[in-house]
Amino acid sequence: MMSVRRWLAVAAACLFALVSAPQSLGGPAEMGLLESYIGSWRGTGEMIGGAFPETFTCRLTVAKGNQAKINYAGRCSLVNMNISVSGTIAYNDGARRYEAAMSSNAGFTGMAVGRKQGNRITFNLSEQQVDRGGNTVRIGSKITLVADQITVDFEVEFNQSGQILTAEVPFAR
Repeated sequence: MMSVRRWLAVAAACLFALVSAPQSLGGPAEMGLLESYIGSWRGTGEMIGGAFPETFTCRLTVAKGNQAKINYAGRCSLVNMNISVSGTIAYNDGARRYEAAMSSNAGFTGMAVGRKQGNRITFNLSEQQVDRGGNTVRIGSKITLVADQITVDFEVEFNQSGQILTAEVPFAR
């Protein structure tokens, strides 16, 4: 079974969902929406589904990047472990969607595309990983940017045992 620390590492990486660099950047409206998230954010969540619930904390800094991008850098802590991630988010005019790029100290990579509905942008990521025992693990993450809040929902399913771990982390300034 995947360790709690490994799960958190993958889940934290999913938090800052990822994609290759955009080819064509968005206009003032799209950039204005992204820039509304510039600032310092903090969140606390509880991992449910293990032997007992475990609380963890995260922080995130969003800053204006080069061209029409925003940059982010974040860190989550569980017990004595820190996971860090960084990357960019931009609007791709050609594809008519928001995209994010990420790197992580946990070595996790993948991709996510943001979908806009009203004033909400949602990034969904679903990946398959293999635990130390060679078993397949399904990892899902949903990141929602809406109004003055960022929320991240995680779910990890251990396919062999059927055990599911979940966490929700609401971030505020």
